[in-house]
Amino acid sequence: MTPETLNFFDKVYEVAKLIPYGRVTSYGAIANYLGASRSARMVGYAMNASHGRDDVPAHRVVNRKGLLTGKHHFEGTNLMQQLLESEGIQVIDHQIQDFEDHFWDPSKAL
Repeated sequence: MTPETLNFFDKVYEVAKLIPYGRVTSYGAIANYLGASRSARMVGYAMNASHGRDDVPAHRVVNRKGLLTGKHHFEGTNLMQQLLESEGIQVIDHQIQDFEDHFWDPSKAL
């Protein structure tokens, strides 16, 4: 990875750390907030690279439709879902229920 990539990842982590308990955001929302609207996939790469860091709540970052697209990067079979459910977020068939109610937009909140 290049230094620029690591710098972007660090910026992603700083935003992810601000996602409130019981709320979720999307890869694209983080990318938009960072002024890199076409970099949602890079945000996903950052979330994948964050595993092993207890300070980054990667489970709170999902796709734009509320699907747990990053679930296969978590240990165990349902860890991402279990972490979200422990915060009061209902997940059915890998989809966050009432997604709009749980969505946190960093561009509006920060």
